[in-house]
Amino acid sequence: MRILLFGNPSMWHSNLAKGLRERGHEVRLISERYGWRQFPVDDILLERRTDINGKLAFIDYLSKALPILKTCKGYDIVQMSHAMFLSLRGSQMRPFYKYLRRNNKKVVMCSVGEDFHVLDQILNKNILRYSEQRVGNKIMENDNVHYVRDIYLHGSTANYCKYVAKDSDAIVTVLYEYWACYNNVYPEKLHFFPLPVVMENMDSQEYSVSEKVRLFIGLQKDRMNIKGTDIMLKAAQDIVRDYPDKAILQVAENVPYAEYEQMLTNADVLLDQLYSYTPAMNALLAMSKGIVAVTGGEPENYEIIGENVLRPIVNVLPTYESVYEELKKLVLHKEIIPELKRQSVEYVRKHHDYHKVAQQYEEFYKKLLAEDVVH
Repeated sequence: MRILLFGNPSMWHSNLAKGLRERGHEVRLISERYGWRQFPVDDILLERRTDINGKLAFIDYLSKALPILKTCKGYDIVQMSHAMFLSLRGSQMRPFYKYLRRNNKKVVMCSVGEDFHVLDQILNKNILRYSEQRVGNKIMENDNVHYVRDIYLHGSTANYCKYVAKDSDAIVTVLYEYWACYNNVYPEKLHFFPLPVVMENMDSQEYSVSEKVRLFIGLQKDRMNIKGTDIMLKAAQDIVRDYPDKAILQVAENVPYAEYEQMLTNADVLLDQLYSYTPAMNALLAMSKGIVAVTGGEPENYEIIGENVLRPIVNVLPTYESVYEELKKLVLHKEIIPELKRQSVEYVRKHHDYHKVAQQYEEFYKKLLAEDVVH
């Protein structure tokens, strides 16, 4: 198959592309570099300039995007990581999407972040117990969440996102939260696949723990309140203050992906995404290296992925108290950490190994293409 992947949040499409190529498919990945994070891409890179004014930046962006778009035809599958797969407004996106739709066989829209339907289900249908936008009956109030709501709940971008969700041949989600939202809207064309992770060889690994438990947290300074890392950071700092002989903390702030991965290597425990039900790419990367993830590990996560035995994720509720108490258990009873590390590696190998995930996508794509033959 000829497959075109748009967007590469947190290495998801890079890892999927690797798996699909190893299965003999022709895969092209087009993505922006996502600012300072600099996720590696293996094909054409799109990036909007920030050193010139908005109008000039838009013209410059179009001058790079249009020649690329003209080559995006004749693919069996086009998969977009989000309806907004380019750095444009909804009204500007529609012609790009229509071109892809018209010139390729099947279009798959993925839901890996906020869009109209996700926000509508969370804010108006209360589909989740907690999220970045809402905790219980409390609507979150900060500049980041207001910005997201303003973009995706109103105007041309909201209308465009609704249009793509309705028009696409299939919708793919990679976390329980987004699956729950779209299952209320388009259950008939909704699919769930685990995130793909490129595993290291951990067969001979001995799972131990440092004399002082090494806590690690990565910060995106402009998104700390929306990801809950402000709360997690405070809890980790207080643990180190209260138990200085039992724990140390390393902080990675706005570092490129390759540097971040290197810094992560020596950690025992990673703190990531307070408002999540499920481990996302950052947590799964850590788990694949034998690092315990303190993040979302709700029952819904294990259920959707079909795991009945392993419980490696240290699940936290979206409160300072929950994070502090779970970290306290780990540093005061560090003898439990090696087993959690072992289970973490087994969990990722069992459900998220990129070879297995690529095979799942391959089977899904073949069925999608076969629909035209049947009809």
